[in-house]
Amino acid sequence: MNAFPRSASSPVLTAPGAPQASGTDFLPLKGTDHVEFYVGNARQAAYFYRTAFGMALVAYAGPETGQRDRASYVVQQGKIRFVLTTALRADHPIARHVARHGDGVHTIALWVEDARQAWEETTRRGAESVGEPQALKDENGHAVVASIRAYGDTIHTFVEREAYRGPFLPGFRAVSSDPVARPTGLRHIDHMVANVGWNEMEQWVDFYARVMGFSLYQHFDDKDISTEYSALMSKVMANGNGYVKFPINEPAEGKKRSQVEEYLDFYGGPGVQHIALATHDILHTVTTLRSQGVEFLRVPHTYYTELQGRVGRIDEPVDALEELGILVDRDDEGYMLQIFTRPVEDRPTLFFEIIQRKGSRSFGKGNFKALFEAIEREQAARGNL
Repeated sequence: MNAFPRSASSPVLTAPGAPQASGTDFLPLKGTDHVEFYVGNARQAAYFYRTAFGMALVAYAGPETGQRDRASYVVQQGKIRFVLTTALRADHPIARHVARHGDGVHTIALWVEDARQAWEETTRRGAESVGEPQALKDENGHAVVASIRAYGDTIHTFVEREAYRGPFLPGFRAVSSDPVARPTGLRHIDHMVANVGWNEMEQWVDFYARVMGFSLYQHFDDKDISTEYSALMSKVMANGNGYVKFPINEPAEGKKRSQVEEYLDFYGGPGVQHIALATHDILHTVTTLRSQGVEFLRVPHTYYTELQGRVGRIDEPVDALEELGILVDRDDEGYMLQIFTRPVEDRPTLFFEIIQRKGSRSFGKGNFKALFEAIEREQAARGNL
């Protein structure tokens, strides 16, 4: 499933090694096709992801290609593909989205064999359609897309691209090379996390189970994810073959305002909190990202003095992990390494996780306390705790 050429037209897949889909999976997903961000200035946003995260500009659509109302830049690294889109006029719905939310994720696009069938199956089960199946064509073939509504103003778009050989989708022109991109070793999307409002987690767990055929993968309550001041609850939903995983967070009662509450306040409702990007060499990737200006959360020295006693033997030098601020956790299948950026917008909303899995398929439960205390220090500095 992951053995396809790594080119601009290749679909984007999540982590390999997941269990295979059963014959009863009514919505078979091949992975994450792309993530589209609505932003205030797509040209500058694309430049940030090229220079800081090392992604390459591979395709463009705008007035020069016949797209009169918006400009879109497609950037890619490994199997990760982001689309940065901005409105060209202030009264456009994209401009209103940015005015309300700031720069953020609007579309999580899922790669399917049959977009019409995916749309029919999900709408029949109660999904609200926001885009009926539509065939898109140009000289490179055709693709089919269809969309349904998810939490907040976020949508899921089903993308069928077996008959398309262009750089991204019909209407986009290829960018042959990118002299600006500085690769960092990022490979694929591991998971994407949603923040939803008070007592809304179960509603969206039910949505992904009933409408999209996902199942509960892991569950964390306020005893697992809490500090002295704040807490949240989270359930991880996964599709039939395990290629797509969506943790869903909601606030929980605490002495002070949690990171989810801060996000909901500044984003103006539910949305994508963070995107986890996988690498095969987290030491190299994080070193490169830091040198290119990406800022990460830090944890205290005591985290590393207790690390090996908690997780056992690991391949990486502890002093190198501490220098970079990388966290480690172990489960019964192996261990994983992870680190989180500071928010990449001026609003304290979207951030990224860099993750390397060495057998573990968990989400770093042993790191929750240290991580959330680091986030609280950032909240306190902003005056939002």
